[in-house]
Amino acid sequence: MRTSNIPGDTTAAVAVHPTPLGPLVLAATADALVLCCYGTPETAIARLTRAGLGTVDEEHADAGQREVLAETRTQLDAYLTGARRDFTVPVDLRLATPFSRLTVSALDAFVPYGRTATYAELAAAIDRPRAARAVGTALGANPVCVLQPCHRIVGSGGSLTGYAGGLAAKQFLLGLESWHDGPAGQREPVTLPTGLSAPDGLTAP
Repeated sequence: MRTSNIPGDTTAAVAVHPTPLGPLVLAATADALVLCCYGTPETAIARLTRAGLGTVDEEHADAGQREVLAETRTQLDAYLTGARRDFTVPVDLRLATPFSRLTVSALDAFVPYGRTATYAELAAAIDRPRAARAVGTALGANPVCVLQPCHRIVGSGGSLTGYAGGLAAKQFLLGLESWHDGPAGQREPVTLPTGLSAPDGLTAP
């Protein structure tokens, strides 16, 4: 893995974490997660470099970077088995454009776990009612996938639309989140939007 050496908060440690969605590339400063994306480490490093961040591989990470990466892995694994519904890892959206940052930052509050919304609804929620297409573009550039839940935004009528990790990954995440606690404490499925179904083989966590 190509590395560069820029000290302090301008350096990110890069690691690859295997998941049921495929490998996720993680990048962390000593203070926060700056990247959780699909694709290759090389593509991630290029994105970090364009943003002015130097990179090191995990083997050469400092203590703070290793701590952020380790906690991200722990929380991702728990989330992807249904053991947790939110993330507390600190996130730094410096890789996002101002509009993408506005859009991505609104996701957690606007569309919580187990819910979906359309691009138009999210555009209205951030006071940009005519910007549904721009919202889609902004979410496509989300630097912290899964943790910042752009997968919960669907097309008009609930149709399954584009996602950086592919539609199968988006359907997996929506299927995972479609289980909820029933009145007796058991896990029960809820109805997914039109055209969606839980992925084959998915069982209640």
